[in-house]
Amino acid sequence: MSRVGIVGLGLIGGSFAKAYHAAGWEVLAKNRSKSVLDYACLCGDVDGELTEENVSSCDLVLVTIYPEAAIQSIRELAPYFGEKPIVIDCCGTKRVVCEACFPIAEEYGFIYLGGHPMAGTQYSGYKYARANLYKNAPMVIVPPNFDDIFLLEKVKHLLEPAGFSRVSVTTADRHDEMIAFTSQLAHIVSNAYVKSPTARLHHGFSAGSYKDLTRVAWLNAPMWSELFLENRDCLIREVDTIIANLTAYRDAMENEDGETLTALLAEGKRIKEEVDGR
Repeated sequence: MSRVGIVGLGLIGGSFAKAYHAAGWEVLAKNRSKSVLDYACLCGDVDGELTEENVSSCDLVLVTIYPEAAIQSIRELAPYFGEKPIVIDCCGTKRVVCEACFPIAEEYGFIYLGGHPMAGTQYSGYKYARANLYKNAPMVIVPPNFDDIFLLEKVKHLLEPAGFSRVSVTTADRHDEMIAFTSQLAHIVSNAYVKSPTARLHHGFSAGSYKDLTRVAWLNAPMWSELFLENRDCLIREVDTIIANLTAYRDAMENEDGETLTALLAEGKRIKEEVDGR
């Protein structure tokens, strides 16, 4: 029987546990709160505790906690991994974690890759975990090198129980640049948007647009703060860009310049069509 080890049983780790259990794997887990681990075992999603003694028997180890904690956990387990497990972190930024963990893996002789499952919800914690969270979602991986085709194929095979639609390979730099736009900026905009005094008066006046824009305002503040600060150079660039674009709309309205405003709106629609299709 294949065996997966999971460090962290929040939404991400808990969903991996449920998915791999449903696929017939043995699931071992480690969690800061023992009560969550005990509950996961009681539910049947986890078969036992992941320890220094049994981690080397795993085929795959997924580290699904905050970046700094992930680095610390990988450093602590490094002497015990051995040559068998493929170790993948699942943090939302990659440069800081990969820069720290690639040398650790080289020193102790285990295989480590950076990873980021592109799925989630606005909620956090094991109680919101579900086995199908990753079904048809992309998984991004950052390998130690891009020439080992056999390793990449092995990783894709090990990730199959999660149900990802595709596994994309990139660099840590490219990942963080892209995620600043596709995820982090969206969370900042959503979180800032609901700070309008009008937000408390919106009931009865809102529908799909409000729900779509504010869904991720309900976020895990400590986690996202850590991710934002680690990726601050890329994210500040995106924030500056959207501020400049919003200023252009504001100026057009202040100047009662309908022609410019229409052109700005049409440009946004055109870019959306080009990027995502009609």
